[in-house]
Amino acid sequence: MRLSSRINRVAESQTLAMSQKSAELKEQGIDVVNLTVGQPDFFTPDNVKEAAKKAIDENYSFYSPVPGYKDLIKAVQNKFKRENNLEYAENQVVVSTGAKQCLANVFQVLFEKGDEVIIPTPYWVSYIELAHLCNATPVIIEGKAENNYKITAEQLEKAITPKTHGFILNAPSNPSGSVYTKEELKALADVLKKYPEVAIISDEIYEHLNYIGEHQSIAQFPEVKDQTIVINGVSKAYAMTGWRIGYMASTVEIAKAVKKLQGQTTSGASSIAQRATIEALNGDQSIIKKNNEILIKRRDMMVEGLRNIPGVKLNTPPATFYCFPDFSAYIGKSYNGKKISNSFELADFLLNVAHVATVAGGAFGVDSCIRMSYVVGFDRIQEAFKRLNETLKKLQ
Repeated sequence: MRLSSRINRVAESQTLAMSQKSAELKEQGIDVVNLTVGQPDFFTPDNVKEAAKKAIDENYSFYSPVPGYKDLIKAVQNKFKRENNLEYAENQVVVSTGAKQCLANVFQVLFEKGDEVIIPTPYWVSYIELAHLCNATPVIIEGKAENNYKITAEQLEKAITPKTHGFILNAPSNPSGSVYTKEELKALADVLKKYPEVAIISDEIYEHLNYIGEHQSIAQFPEVKDQTIVINGVSKAYAMTGWRIGYMASTVEIAKAVKKLQGQTTSGASSIAQRATIEALNGDQSIIKKNNEILIKRRDMMVEGLRNIPGVKLNTPPATFYCFPDFSAYIGKSYNGKKISNSFELADFLLNVAHVATVAGGAFGVDSCIRMSYVVGFDRIQEAFKRLNETLKKLQ
């Protein structure tokens, strides 16, 4: 049967594809160090799990409201006020099945054929494909390594055209771990306020994995707050990736459109996961700091390992749980007579020969790099670099 042109425009997720390749090798009995995963290896906090058990005992087994339970929405409102000094009314917040669904909802209600959506590199792999799904045109701006993979206000201004209807901001960034300062965000806001028809989609899912200071949201600037849709969730900070709860805040008009779409697709998110999320947002927050202390040590270990590999260039990531090293010194070399022409072939080489799974930087718009996640134990990071050093020497 014929598939739609819409789905044929969409590429497979490279992060999931490399994770699958890694799993297939493991099924063959091969030990693979998997550095592809975008989820913490910590367990969900006990107080959150207890809240879920209580919800089951209290028979939260029926359909949940499409935008989320009122007390969860209140918890989200309180979180925005407490941590970001942002105020949103109840009808400005929508809870969805993960931050990814929040993003997909927003793309679908805002963009259509002929619209341009500005997406800086390096970008999370799904932004481009979400634009393709609604027939919009991605417009790519290069975040340069020398600027820690961040764009400037001048670059943004130059990219805006009469067809521009969206701008994607992912900070802290997956894959680079880059963080925009308040001053840098203000410069972007000063450009965007001149174009009120341009929606700012601010993906802040890594907000709490910031190791250098207080998180800054572009929504803090009143002149662009109504242009901004803030996307967040509990997956990363609370080790709740499988619970699938994300949330967004926007103008009433956009939130209403998202509720309409969600009501015709998934309806409300999991009732049990929502009850657990109330406790995650309202309960003890000390687990975030404890987990981050471990992640910082792992990051430092990975950074040291990368800097000891000849030719590799790296900016120390100030947030998230990824490193995004430049391996261009190894692209163009050969193994057993076969040339490695790009980051995809390099990632395949590292997987098949070193048995270390990474994600090609080309999937994020920067073909000279690879993404490596440090949400694995110290022993696995150590093993990864032992293998990488031995294997890279085989390239001619």
